[in-house]
Amino acid sequence: MTRPGHRAPDGYDQAAFPPFAVTVDVVILTMRDGRLHVLLVRRDADPYAGAWALPGGFKRPDETLDEAARRELREETGVVAPKHLAQFGAYGDPDRDPRTNVVTVAYLAVTPEVGEIHADTDASEARLWPVADAVRGLTLAFDHRRILSDAVDRAADQLEQTDLATAFVGDTFALSELQNVYQELWRADIDSANFRRSLTTPPQNPAAFAAPEPENYVEPTGRRAKAGRKGGRPPELFRAGPAWQTQPPVRRPRRPPRDD
Repeated sequence: MTRPGHRAPDGYDQAAFPPFAVTVDVVILTMRDGRLHVLLVRRDADPYAGAWALPGGFKRPDETLDEAARRELREETGVVAPKHLAQFGAYGDPDRDPRTNVVTVAYLAVTPEVGEIHADTDASEARLWPVADAVRGLTLAFDHRRILSDAVDRAADQLEQTDLATAFVGDTFALSELQNVYQELWRADIDSANFRRSLTTPPQNPAAFAAPEPENYVEPTGRRAKAGRKGGRPPELFRAGPAWQTQPPVRRPRRPPRDD
């Protein structure tokens, strides 16, 4: 059904305005071996043939931006978009793409496991890269280094404001896994004892005191992780508790970040 007033004005000349294209780019972050990683593809065609880039591409006229982001991620890498997929920025410098004037809408995606990765369409290779290596050591296509850096900064900020940290771990996790998320995104060393205390202490606010039972950030599952190759007692496994909806448990260290 046509919405009232949803039509071009009489005499509207589309050619009177300069054309531009719209693309989507997806920054998908995950933790692997205790380090923050990003999924990148190697471009198979010009511009920037052979360079690494964020998964993405042109939005089709008949799809929404969210649909385009999910499609491009799946087509280029074989990865199904995770639950946490959200816009975080738009980039429209007139010279950012040598083909034409292109505005890209950037998405941040977070997942504990990306699943099976395989390159397709206009990507010759797809793989996870440590974020630190990608930002400092790779020649990324277009303005993707800036977009990647902005995405990491956004994720780091959201650790203090939302429950984003829990999106990096599975349904059950060791506290050390969650601690690694904070340390990697904030590039800071966090004391393990203080971190554990922050997560096992209910939030100190009136809403929490009004609850019948204290709400916890983490709840023990009564199980332990599988024994590692180095031996020792396997770590206890937890699941996320309801207190994340009240306020995040950990404050960002107000000291210079580590240089790594």
